[in-house]
Parts: sequence; structure tokens; C-alpha cells
Amino acid sequence: MAVLKRTDMGAIAHLEMTSPERLNALSDEMLAALTAECTALMEQRHIRVVILSGVGKAFCAGHDLKEMTAGRQAEDGGKAYFADLFSRCGALMMALRALPQPVIAQVHGIATAAGCQLVASCDMAVAAHDTRFGVNGVNIGLFCSTPMVALSRNIPRKQAFEMLTTGNFIDCDKAEALGLINRSVPQEDLAAETLALAETIAAKLGAAVAVGKEAFYAQLEMPLEGAYAYTGAVMVENMLWRDTAEGISAFLEKRPPEWQQ
Repeated sequence: MAVLKRTDMGAIAHLEMTSPERLNALSDEMLAALTAECTALMEQRHIRVVILSGVGKAFCAGHDLKEMTAGRQAEDGGKAYFADLFSRCGALMMALRALPQPVIAQVHGIATAAGCQLVASCDMAVAAHDTRFGVNGVNIGLFCSTPMVALSRNIPRKQAFEMLTTGNFIDCDKAEALGLINRSVPQEDLAAETLALAETIAAKLGAAVAVGKEAFYAQLEMPLEGAYAYTGAVMVENMLWRDTAEGISAFLEKRPPEWQQ
């Protein structure tokens, strides 16, 4: 049985992790499946938003510890396997950010270790009220160094460091307050609320959202002066588009825009 299911709903692609017996762990197979979908989505500009969710009791419990244990049996103690594993995982997280489409994590149950990293690597997140988040590797003697990269770029550093060094979970209220998720909703409303957010974004000019996502992350890494220079140039190009002129005209004329992209 496939570990990942994709369902397209018009301009929205829903990626559903379907390995509940392993709590949707980021196994070698799951990493490959998610990476393959990211590669495909890069070229599928008719898709404007991506939803990522998991079936069963958990969104994602992180790396597959059984596979990691097996990897240690190699002659080098697993060094080559682990280097490749964390490289592939990091590449997936960067691929989510590089997608032209916004990615919304639809989270429930638990999102722990690399599963929490997955949430932090998505552009937005909606969670069920009882969801818990953690980077708990320290509890088994493995500091969550790679999950730390995404987490520390989502929430304040002292809060991230406390999570990393205590291995404690945080609940949805704290996750929302810290900025790890956008909002939490009752479990029964999770799918509908996530889809509503996706539909709102999908109704916008896809090309504008795509160039905006790229610029959003690029300018965050720049000094203030450079960020304004870069984003000013992006807006100049955006203003020259036919569909942007149409959007402005439609707004002034109080009618729906007739976009071509």
C-alpha cells in the first residue's frame, strides 16, 4: 500500500500521509514519496495550494526509529546511512519552501521531532485543538538538530531552545501563541477549516502568490535596505503583468477580475 495519497480538488492538491501504523513516520519510502510529489508540483502551475495531512492517530511522529536502528548495523555504524537520511530529509524541507504553491499543514494528534519540523517547514498550519508539538529527540539521547533549523525560524529562540533541551510537548494554544501554527480548531472542523483557507488562497492570482512566496522568504535573509531594493524590483515586474492590470481595473470597476493565469 502506498504511504502517500494525492487528491486534486481543482487548484488544490491534497497530500495525505497514509502510514498510520507507523504514525506517518518519515521513513525512507515516505521521504521519497513526498519528495517526488514536490518535484512534480514545481511544474504544475495549475495547482495553486497544497494541503499536507496524515491519517490515523498522528500527523507525523518524525523519523522511523526502526529503520534508523537497522541503519546502525552497517560496518561504519550507520554513518553513511545517517548522513544520507538527514540530507534527504533536509532536501524535502527545503523543497516545500521552494514550491511556488503555499503549503498548508493540516495537523492532528502529534507532530514530533521531524514531524514538528515538517509543520514548521510548511508555509501555514491549521491544527486540531488537542494536537501536541515537540522536538523530543533529547529524551532518547538524540538532539533534534535538523528539526531545530525550521523550528528556530518559526518561533522565538528561547522558546525553541527550551523545547529542544527539555523534550517537552507544547499544546495548540502555545503553538499558536508562538507562531508555529496559524490557528487551532475543533477536530471535527479541521478538514473544512483547512480547505477554506486553501480555497481563499487558490482564488487569488496564482502567479502573484508564487512570486510573493519566493520574495517573502528571500527578503527575510536580507538586510533591510537590500530587502526593500529586492522587493521593489519584484513589485515593478508584478505591476507590468497583464493580469495585474486587469485586477486593478476590476477592483476600480467593482467587478470580478478575468485573469488568464
